[in-house]
Amino acid sequence: MRKPILTMLLAILALTATACQSATTTTTAPVETTLNNATIYEVNIRNYTEAGTFDAFAEHLPRLKELGVDILWLMPIHPISETRRIGSLGSWYAVADYFAVNPEYGTDDDFRELVDAAHELGFSIILDWVANHTGWDHPWINAHPDWYTQDGEGNITIPSGTNWNDVADLNYLNFDMRAEMIAALSYWVTEFDIDGYRCDYAGGVPRTFWEAARTELDAIKPLFWLAEDDSQFGLLENAFMANYAFAMMNTINGVGRGSHDAEDVRAMLELNAVRYPAGRFPLYYATNHDVNAWEGSIPDLLGAGEFALATLVFTIPGMPLIYSGQEVGLDRELRFFDKDEIDWTGWETNETFRFYQKLTALKKQHPALWHGLDATLDFLSNDDPDVLVYVRASGTSRVVVILNLSKTSRFLTVSLPGMTGTYLDYFEGETITLEETMPIRLDPWDYRVFVLS
Repeated sequence: MRKPILTMLLAILALTATACQSATTTTTAPVETTLNNATIYEVNIRNYTEAGTFDAFAEHLPRLKELGVDILWLMPIHPISETRRIGSLGSWYAVADYFAVNPEYGTDDDFRELVDAAHELGFSIILDWVANHTGWDHPWINAHPDWYTQDGEGNITIPSGTNWNDVADLNYLNFDMRAEMIAALSYWVTEFDIDGYRCDYAGGVPRTFWEAARTELDAIKPLFWLAEDDSQFGLLENAFMANYAFAMMNTINGVGRGSHDAEDVRAMLELNAVRYPAGRFPLYYATNHDVNAWEGSIPDLLGAGEFALATLVFTIPGMPLIYSGQEVGLDRELRFFDKDEIDWTGWETNETFRFYQKLTALKKQHPALWHGLDATLDFLSNDDPDVLVYVRASGTSRVVVILNLSKTSRFLTVSLPGMTGTYLDYFEGETITLEETMPIRLDPWDYRVFVLS
């Protein structure tokens, strides 16, 4: 039997710091914290374990609880089409049935047990939803060919402007298809009590559909809606709470490769500060399934700059993302269309795991680092263009961050007006007195976080 768990407040969480229970639903979402300080974790079920099943992944839930993440985003769990399949197992994003689980991962009951176990530990579960297209084995292909985009000769087409030959483009001019898609989205909420959706290629689907889906599903229970999009900010008005920060991801990885610098990061943050509607926020990350598979591993992309850039991700306004294996230093690209496996050996003493554990705790414990509410971000001046200095503040909570975003040592003078006081050097565990103007020496890719005592 499931224990009662607090409802995650969603539509208004970005404006409040406390969770409350919805009066309009009998089901509950499990995270006691708000979205303001949550960390999301992307789960690659296929490659997470040797078995690649729900049951095998469930054994890692206590470890992820120790890591400190809050929301578990599962890559698509549906059966994968065999027609036009790429590789031995195909793409998760070539869905063969919206109402079924991939038998390679387990049964409906196995998935339900995973959701229940996650809820018991205080996690939210969100599913990856592919609404723009299906695989070529999907039953709609034969039963409802008019639910798909067709060329002049009546042939179903792949998504326009892509080379995604393993999927068929859905026709959102057909409102019968829209209704069935919403029914499929509702199914996973009513039957399995999932807590939200990460929506693949959200910009390829009409905004009116997402708004209708949000309205209908939120009547069942409040959900977390994340859009894989950063070009259509109108999607954030009445449909999605958060979207991908693609441009910032490219900037972060550019810093790691040496093609971008601290000024580029600052420019992106200043842009994002004015283009998000009230109560909406970006998802910040350096890697996910796409980045890892097609661009390289974190060591390839960020090298020695990983910890400094991860500190950036966790201390700027937005929700941070950790991808499967990132927390133990995954140093290779996981195969996208075939079976692969992450090595979790020695995670208990893994330096990278302990680092990300400290970051999730830092984010959660200090309101200055939360997005929404009244938390501010102010850049402070220094005499080095490769060093980023900023302060986050909310009420009596204050965090000063100094990042050397370069591979060379720096010795500089930092101006900290109004920041004087006694702080905890978070990663060193020592107290330090900050002055209005102070010299500081930074090692290559150094990261310093000072928390007001």
